Amino acid sequence: MIHIKNIAERPSPADIDAIAKFSPATIHEAQGRRGALSSRIKPVDYRMKLCGPAFTVKSAPRDNIMLQLAINYAQPGDIIVVSAGEYEEAGSFGDVLANACLAKGIGGLVTDTGVRDTLQLRELGFPVFSLSVCIKGTVKESLTALNDPIIVGGELINPGDIIVGDADGLVVVRKQEAQDVAKLSQAREDAEAGYIAAYKQGKSVIEVSNLDAVLKAKGLVVSS
Repeated sequence: MIHIKNIAERPSPADIDAIAKFSPATIHEAQGRRGALSSRIKPVDYRMKLCGPAFTVKSAPRDNIMLQLAINYAQPGDIIVVSAGEYEEAGSFGDVLANACLAKGIGGLVTDTGVRDTLQLRELGFPVFSLSVCIKGTVKESLTALNDPIIVGGELINPGDIIVGDADGLVVVRKQEAQDVAKLSQAREDAEAGYIAAYKQGKSVIEVSNLDAVLKAKGLVVSS
């Protein structure tokens, strides 16, 4: 018997909104350089962004029946995250399923397999992050459970964890850490704004980054 699960505990809309203000790079650094998914998983269009709770899917390679079930059961704003064995030679998602996602208000797709119809996906504007682009079709054979913990891009993804993506990549935030990560991310952005202001005032990168002592300890010599 296959058990269809819903996300047991979702982050609050306020927590999602607070995290959505920041880039994946900022979040990754702010939470101790944790949570970055493999850089091999990229958006099909650099303008695509996503932020929302993970609706997790474990799928057999070259098989998209569980992805279709996820689209059926996911709620508006969910990010469908698919673990399919890092199998690049399959186009498991395209414009037809993207239209199904848009009709339901789903927030995006992250998958460690391939997608196709990328021109249409760009025109639709539905955020899709994938390991590859491949025209090869899939089967609909293997049933597994939805909303179990999965590994995607080298990171553990729990149902309801917050997934954030932009042109640079993807990061996962544990739902129970969202408020703290938002505060840490804001502090990092404030600090970086200070660095930029200092550069505009004429300070050097060595001054702003306090590199004098480090460079001296490493024996840096600047000849005239």
